Amino acid sequence: MKRGLTEVCYGFFSTLANPTRLAILEKLRDYPMNVTSLAEAIDQEQSMISHNLKTLERCNLVHSERKGKEKVYSINTETVEGLFRIVENHAVNHCPFHESCPESR
Repeated sequence: MKRGLTEVCYGFFSTLANPTRLAILEKLRDYPMNVTSLAEAIDQEQSMISHNLKTLERCNLVHSERKGKEKVYSINTETVEGLFRIVENHAVNHCPFHESCPESR
C-alpha cells in the first residue's frame, strides 16, 4: 500500500527535527568526516553521533564509505543542499524572524 504524502512528510521532517542531526548535516556540508571528527566538531558524545548517523543513513540523507578501519560519512548532496537552499531562501525572503525563528512551546 502506498503511503500518503502526510505520512511521508511527517517521517521526513521528524528525522530532520533534531538539533544533533541538523548539526551533523551542516558539518558534513564542508567535507566528509568520521564519527570521531564529527563528535569533536559538534561537541557531542561519539555514541550520540553514531546513533543519529544511523537514522540519517537509513533515510539516505548521508552515505558512508569504509576507509580502512573507519567509516567516513558524507551528505546526500542532491537532497541536503537542496533543503538547505530552500530553508535559507525562506528565512531571507519570507520569514519575519529571519535567522532567529521563535521556538514552539
